[in-house]
Amino acid sequence: MAKFNSSDILKILRKFKIASDNHVPRNIEELKKNMPDEFSEIFSFKFLGDKFFVINDGTAEDNEFYILDLLRQNYGELEGKIIENPQDDFASFAMPFEGKDIYLFRVIPSKLRLDVALKEKYPELSRASIQKYIKNGFVKINNNPADKPRILVSREDKISLDIPEKSSKQVNFPIIFEDENVIVINKPQGVLTHSKGVLNDEFTVADFFKMHGSNFANNTNRTGIVHRLDRETSGVIIGAKNESSAKKLQKQFSERTTKKTYFAIVKGFLNPKKALINLPIARNNSAPSTFIVSPKGKPAQTKYEVISENNRYSLVKLTPKTGRTHQLRVHMNYIGHPILGDKVYDKNITKDESNKRMFLHAESLEITIPPKTSEKDSQRKIFRATLPKEFKDKIQ
Repeated sequence: MAKFNSSDILKILRKFKIASDNHVPRNIEELKKNMPDEFSEIFSFKFLGDKFFVINDGTAEDNEFYILDLLRQNYGELEGKIIENPQDDFASFAMPFEGKDIYLFRVIPSKLRLDVALKEKYPELSRASIQKYIKNGFVKINNNPADKPRILVSREDKISLDIPEKSSKQVNFPIIFEDENVIVINKPQGVLTHSKGVLNDEFTVADFFKMHGSNFANNTNRTGIVHRLDRETSGVIIGAKNESSAKKLQKQFSERTTKKTYFAIVKGFLNPKKALINLPIARNNSAPSTFIVSPKGKPAQTKYEVISENNRYSLVKLTPKTGRTHQLRVHMNYIGHPILGDKVYDKNITKDESNKRMFLHAESLEITIPPKTSEKDSQRKIFRATLPKEFKDKIQ
């Protein structure tokens, strides 16, 4: 397990952009270590008067509810927030540090400046941007306009940021299923699941879920989101319309009781035509937003089956047994059959291929839908998204 000292903690805070190069190890105070179990370590400390927790847990899988539950079990109810990873567009919270995934929780003090409170709520915004929105009348405290960044607020105050309407054109995505608890759509290729910044003009899946009545995390840029598909991946994605449903869905994803099927067009011809790829995957330290096959990585398994071939490509059915980030793309590239159009992992991609979409499609999702009334009303369903026409055209 980790043996973090004040210098290590300071490095972590710098990676999360909480500390700067001007801070020194003595700014870290009251450093204590707690080991709840054999898989977890929690380091509590104070930095410039604020209380923080660094969590080292190899099983968290970027699951914020798991992290919060771990903290509650060991420290009781805490008012605060898990800090997002500002360096990585793919991972929401996990920060790679010395071969481990680290999480940072900040305890919110009882009184703090308005701009600081908004920075906690919207970590993707710069302090300068937040102050600009405050001064221009976009912020309210308890429904009253506030135009001074330095005003002190408490945790009980209701702070709202009235984000300007998106200027981009709204899109109607194909709806596969919808009830009062969930919505399932066929996400087009090229659409973000959610934006990195709350003021991003690009219309996202989260925006669509919000349009259809989701109130889960509706004051963030992740309204309704319980899992993600890469921008270039099309297909089935499910959203939650309320917090209760979100917890039930997220639990299934974190416990891997869902079943997903993907279709991909890959380069070349696979032999054997059906196999299990069992190769561990780790974050690529030289390019932290990407991943590699590594003996030091986490277990990852992908079943593939060749469906059809032409003289250049193969259409394969992919069934992930684990849910590592970029798992399918990393595995197929490693065995010498990169997914067509994968600009990140295919190092031999041609100019023509790079101008096309990435040919990866989430064809089906099997999941238990939250009940309308009692738990006995829960239903196990399989949602499917038809293979896009360009797949069929490419493999003919």
